[in-house]
Amino acid sequence: MKDLFECHSKAVSDVLTGQSDYTFVTGDSQSILRGLPNACIDCVVTSPPYFHQREYDFDLQYEKVAIGLEKQLDSYITNLVSIFTEVRRLLKPGGSLWLNIGDKFENKELVGVPWRVALALKDHGWILRQDVIWHKMKGTQSSKDKFRHLHEHIFHFVKNRRYFFDADAVRIAPKPAMSRNGKIVSATGVSGKKYYKYIESTDTLTDTEREQAKIALDNALEEVKAGDITDFRMTIRGAQRTYHGNKSNMSGRAKELETKGFFILKMSAKGFLPSDVWNIVPEDKWRKDNHCAVFPEELVTTPILCTTPKRGLVLDPFSGTGTTVFTAVKNGFRGLGFDISEEYNKLAYKRMNDV
Repeated sequence: MKDLFECHSKAVSDVLTGQSDYTFVTGDSQSILRGLPNACIDCVVTSPPYFHQREYDFDLQYEKVAIGLEKQLDSYITNLVSIFTEVRRLLKPGGSLWLNIGDKFENKELVGVPWRVALALKDHGWILRQDVIWHKMKGTQSSKDKFRHLHEHIFHFVKNRRYFFDADAVRIAPKPAMSRNGKIVSATGVSGKKYYKYIESTDTLTDTEREQAKIALDNALEEVKAGDITDFRMTIRGAQRTYHGNKSNMSGRAKELETKGFFILKMSAKGFLPSDVWNIVPEDKWRKDNHCAVFPEELVTTPILCTTPKRGLVLDPFSGTGTTVFTAVKNGFRGLGFDISEEYNKLAYKRMNDV
């Protein structure tokens, strides 16, 4: 294994130092990872082989280390924890790991593979920042006594509570403010009249709070006119329901109502962040290979864009036909891909060269 990595060390070194954009290495990912220096990777986006669910191509010399062929689920989890412990060492302090992993049924029972792996990683020092649901939007009905299975988990792990996150890179553009009878109103038609009426009519505000509420409302309307925000909502004590409850120790918004008498939620003109449910069809546009579980390019684009700094290095230790690396390089980053299949790596290189 070591000799094989040494054959590729120059190519890997060139990517690490920025002299090259990408490379793919055939070999056992854990052995390769051990040869890399600490804190050299910005972002990892990967999907390890499913446990006993897919037939993958791999060179026979790697059969004993092939992930997903373990006899017991505990061994599968242990092997993944070992690999991602190395990944954690390689991540920079502000780095992120995005882990897509599928579940399975055994003896008419859902095994719970994704969460078993996620909790094991948490126990080994990873911070689980979010669980994103990948809604695949289509699929066959293979069972007559349960609903169709159309989702997988994508876990966002970080090694530190402060990490790189470029929200502006993935914001969804909001509807713009609009004109009504020659007057600029918010994207949903908010003109402020209703809120002025509430402020004047409610007996739950003091005179000082009433004046402050009017000033805040005027400022929000000015922000709409200036194009800084496209929409907003105002909640006034006693006039509308609060969010998440009325106890200030449970809700920050409730505390604002308690101390100020109102709060305003604003929609920035920059847009809003995607939700934690991603509707993405599983088939990739580029399918001229025999890989049975190809990443959709759209699925890896958002994680790469928001958690990789400019010209940063993206790693996929189970790279398959190279979607993660392909997407990283396409968007101006660098990429490293490791896989135990020479055939998959050849397809990955061809994919890069064709484009």
